Amino acid sequence: MKRLVSSLCAGVCALTVGTAGMAQAAPARSTLIVNARVIDGTGAPARTGAVRIERGRIAAVGKLTRRAGEEVVDAHGEVLAPGFIDTHSHHDHGLFDMPDALPVTTQGVTTIIVGQDGGSALPVADLFARMRKTPVAVNVASYVGHNTIRETVMGEDYKRHATPAEIERMAALIDSGMKDGALGLSTGLEYDPGIYSDKAEVLTLAKEAARFGGRYISHVRSEDQYLWAALDEIVEIGRATGMPVQVSHMKLAMTDWWGEANRYLAVLDRAHAQGVDISGDVYPYEYWQSTLAVMFPKRDFDNRASAEFALKHLAPPEGLLISHFSPEPALVGKTIAQIAALRRTDPAETLMRLIAESRGPTAEESVIGTSMRADDVATLIAWPRSNISSDGELAGRHPRGRGSFPRVLRVYVREQHVLTLEQAVHKMSGEAAAHMGIGDRGVIRPGARADLILFDPARITDRATSEDPSALSVGVSRVWVNGGLVMKDGKATGVRTGEPVRRQQSGAPRT
Repeated sequence: MKRLVSSLCAGVCALTVGTAGMAQAAPARSTLIVNARVIDGTGAPARTGAVRIERGRIAAVGKLTRRAGEEVVDAHGEVLAPGFIDTHSHHDHGLFDMPDALPVTTQGVTTIIVGQDGGSALPVADLFARMRKTPVAVNVASYVGHNTIRETVMGEDYKRHATPAEIERMAALIDSGMKDGALGLSTGLEYDPGIYSDKAEVLTLAKEAARFGGRYISHVRSEDQYLWAALDEIVEIGRATGMPVQVSHMKLAMTDWWGEANRYLAVLDRAHAQGVDISGDVYPYEYWQSTLAVMFPKRDFDNRASAEFALKHLAPPEGLLISHFSPEPALVGKTIAQIAALRRTDPAETLMRLIAESRGPTAEESVIGTSMRADDVATLIAWPRSNISSDGELAGRHPRGRGSFPRVLRVYVREQHVLTLEQAVHKMSGEAAAHMGIGDRGVIRPGARADLILFDPARITDRATSEDPSALSVGVSRVWVNGGLVMKDGKATGVRTGEPVRRQQSGAPRT
């Protein structure tokens, strides 16, 4: 099995360039959207009004009169909202082969934040240059990934702490990424090679990103056995650096912690009360997707006791669904329990054998694990400092890649009333933009970028499931990105006005 950083990087670092094309500018004439129920992304109540788009930006909001020659779109009472911002996305994997990004736009997402879990393009400038050659329908921002730079510096000799000289070389790569416009540093501390880093290495590199006004986002060191210590680590990074920090895809992925979402949030609330700018993102599912290896934090894959512990406390055999397995593709779609029955081995032995089979230099595997509880997910989503993410891919097996944002509106607004419609839109737009440090997107106000979506709140629905992960969401009728209409009635228009979103510069780096 390849290290996760390699597969994360593959979508951006190793794809062949698709058909090149000139970036499509926003329409020269203005567009007036009338009869809309405007939810502006700030959390304010909805109001009836009109919005004018001009030169890729929002020109006016309110009671507006049509100009001569202006395109008019009648919203017929649908909700006009800022385009959603996916703050933890892997939709860059294959994006240049699927530049219309329908799995993203049909959710109402207009900006994806990539370079997650410690895996990013390196240099980050290559990703943005690629967008100029092959225009895409969505905006893209990126972090610089710790795992990627650690692999670059340390190569195959990564199962140890880095030396001061190696950390200095990593810091230089972070400097380069920040100068390219990266939002900050991302880590994936449950994955190789980042799992072998010590806290001092991570803190030193976070401070380097902080010098440039960057942010820190982390798949923390443990989401199960060592969860509480992992939360303490990200809090300490926020406290020591003064930079904003965000916990990626917050979850309690261990049966021992089920029902303790309020304890989880209390850790973050105490830190915030003490001056740490900490937030989190959540996807609306009780199951994750990762590697089988992540269930073995000590990397003792042949330890039967560790395998039995994982199957008892993290996810049961019937709750582990193989989503990719290159050594034996026929196993995809089967659970560990089913494979154990087929092979006539017990589940713990089956788990260990599958990992052994996937440890080759070209082998790859992934699994969908059901190990969270619905009420915990709802509590995390309702937290005032959480925003929504997908952690999804364009063609991944997990339905979150095509359904996360409509699912929030269906489940937590329409069905369970955990959030109001305005609160949900805020978490997916204005609050997400604030957590990423993006000042001109995520809100409907004059001067902001014209990333807008029109949707029916009574109809918007996720359709992707584990059995049919390719089903697109429905209910979003139009999507504008930088003023260009990229999606209408579930179909791509061929307009690709997505832009690189770089960190807003804050002067020279601190010394």
